[in-house]
Amino acid sequence: MVNWLIFVALSIIWGSSFILMKIGLDNQLGPYQVAALRIVFAGLVLLPTTIKHIRHIPRYKLFLVFMSGTLGSLLPAFLFCLAEEGIESSLAGTLNCLTPIFVIVTGAVFYKTSTSINKIAGIGIAFVGSFLLLFSKGHLQQSQHLVFVSFVVLAAFFYGFNVNMVARHLLTIPSLHIAAIALSLNAIPAMLVLICTGFFNMPLASHPLLIAVGAAAFLGIIGTAFASIIFYTLVKRAGGIFASMVTYGIPFVAIGWGIFYGEVYNFEQIGCLLIILFGVYWGNKKEVFNKKTSG
Repeated sequence: MVNWLIFVALSIIWGSSFILMKIGLDNQLGPYQVAALRIVFAGLVLLPTTIKHIRHIPRYKLFLVFMSGTLGSLLPAFLFCLAEEGIESSLAGTLNCLTPIFVIVTGAVFYKTSTSINKIAGIGIAFVGSFLLLFSKGHLQQSQHLVFVSFVVLAAFFYGFNVNMVARHLLTIPSLHIAAIALSLNAIPAMLVLICTGFFNMPLASHPLLIAVGAAAFLGIIGTAFASIIFYTLVKRAGGIFASMVTYGIPFVAIGWGIFYGEVYNFEQIGCLLIILFGVYWGNKKEVFNKKTSG
């Protein structure tokens, strides 16, 4: 039950992140600035924890913690902001469903992991739902959108690799420590991006910029710092595959925000979302049953 509560919380938080990115981009900030602000705010809010606990991390694992922040937060933040310059926030949230596919692929290729048949079937069902949803919105028929779509696919790949890396190498480190140190360290290159893009020379007191910075701050503090802590907790409690399937709950929230902001959806798209949800259920139902019978 705790795992499912974390699942729902992450779906709500990360599903809301895409519309917050769009708000930042619509208020005079560029994609690099929105993404960099997100990581800087996340790193700053967790800096006290980093200062207190970084000395307890083994040196040979410190680089892996930094790379976890890079692959799991820094690079995807930039890729999603770049993607939302060409596609709507709800589609970006939906395409994020590819993450569990890359968890399986990167796990098999780089870590030689095996996956149960029911999980593969569940992920396959959910992937079909995601693919049909993409077709229903017509974006596969518009080649100019494919570059922006590819940014989301690459971000999903980084997410998938990071899930396997954490599950394999960082299980002994507390989730709070991983999130704090990873984000605080990655706030350094993010701050350099802000300096190089001239952010501090902008009229920061103007109303549009205050809205954009506020959206980026919420993204960083809640959507990155807090969400990363509970995500690492979920990876350790339930495993990488189940944790990555949080991305199948995200479209429901992302599309809900899209509707609120005037995007139009039909019954075909609702049906696709139901297919996605069934895939999540099927991918975990038998595993729970087997745990009960094996005890």
